Amino acid sequence: MSKLNPHYVSGFVDGEGCFAICIGKHRTLKTETEIKLEFEIELVEEDRRILERIREALGCGNIYTLDYDRYGWRPHVKYKVQKLSDFTEKLIPFFRKYPLQAKKKRSLEIFAKAVGLVAKGEHLDKNKMHKFVKLQKMMRQDSKKRTLTARVRENRLPSGV
Repeated sequence: MSKLNPHYVSGFVDGEGCFAICIGKHRTLKTETEIKLEFEIELVEEDRRILERIREALGCGNIYTLDYDRYGWRPHVKYKVQKLSDFTEKLIPFFRKYPLQAKKKRSLEIFAKAVGLVAKGEHLDKNKMHKFVKLQKMMRQDSKKRTLTARVRENRLPSGV
């Protein structure tokens, strides 16, 4: 099978990708706060092959199977990248070379700032957590979700709620 066109990958991510800055409490860390950076794409199981091809094009990440049976949804797959080195050496350079065109472009820039802060070790300084909170807030303002989307409805099984 031929390699995906990198512009296709960027377009796909514009529509289905998610850059996330996750901030949570963590009792065993000195800062008592954990910063997790994630990039992911989640699709129905039938679309696993496209995620495998995107992973191949980006050269990093893993694919996981998700079971949403308890919600009445069809099985899903999630492509996820979490390693700092993958962000700095592969993911961000890829999207700088093959730019995103929609609002995910701004999300990538905010995400890249958070990656830079983590690379400098600022996630280990309790006094610098406010920087991550600010970036997370900026990202959330850009991606406010609607109450019920067509995507949620299409992912449900015919017998689902």
